[in-house]
Amino acid sequence: MPLADPFDLPEWLGAVDVVWQATETVADADTVTGVLVDAERTQRPVRLDLVAVDAAWPEPVCPETDRRAVHQAWHYGEVALLEGSPALVLGVPGSALGADLVSEAVRRLARAVGAKPQRYSVQLRL
Repeated sequence: MPLADPFDLPEWLGAVDVVWQATETVADADTVTGVLVDAERTQRPVRLDLVAVDAAWPEPVCPETDRRAVHQAWHYGEVALLEGSPALVLGVPGSALGADLVSEAVRRLARAVGAKPQRYSVQLRL
């Protein structure tokens, strides 16, 4: 998966209150599908999945070069946005996603698009 540029995302992601909504349960999964929606529901949603790049059973979920890029970005307080199919993917270090890790990834995404993190929220499915 090649790296994507957060500035190629729609401009409204940096200008309004945004909610990342999980479309399936997080429950320690290695991949969770979701969408970014504006709080007023006036913009077209952006599909954005999250993947724990260190998950490796029964096979790796992420190529080694992307895994390294994700870890490097995370080390510097950033997040790596990957071009997946059919959605963009936020890569996060670890082998499973939980509420804290998802929240931190979305906080870092907010900063990456030039928004204040307090304008972003996360809606999880149990």
